Amino acid sequence: MNADDRNILARGRVATRLPAQDLDRARRFYAEQLGLEPVDERPGGLLYRCGGTEFALFKSTGASPGTSTQMGWEVDDVETIVSELKQRGVVFEEVDLPGFRTKDGIAEIDGNYPSKGAGGERAAWFRDSEGNLLGIGEPVV
Repeated sequence: MNADDRNILARGRVATRLPAQDLDRARRFYAEQLGLEPVDERPGGLLYRCGGTEFALFKSTGASPGTSTQMGWEVDDVETIVSELKQRGVVFEEVDLPGFRTKDGIAEIDGNYPSKGAGGERAAWFRDSEGNLLGIGEPVV
């Protein structure tokens, strides 16, 4: 078996799935707070596209634990995005831990993936109406 045979998933596209106990409430949050509208829907599911990728919200009886980032956007200007989303009512997480602190909802993070050519990242996190923890990050060169 060669490397190409083992990398069968590397040829696929990744698509995030986020649970929603109340799909109508989630639709309103994504439209009103984030400015996103579904591009397609099916019973129990909404499909969104952002920057050539897609994610779906699906009706679920289970609650999201929201204990780690479930989906994130990479942006060019995290400060402007955070400011705009705050004006729309999005509440950003504030963290104050040794070695990790947010200021006005934004954290400065040392290091980044070397393949991205950045030395760090500025990042912010918020929860959607369903408790999913979502992130916004800006690579810092």
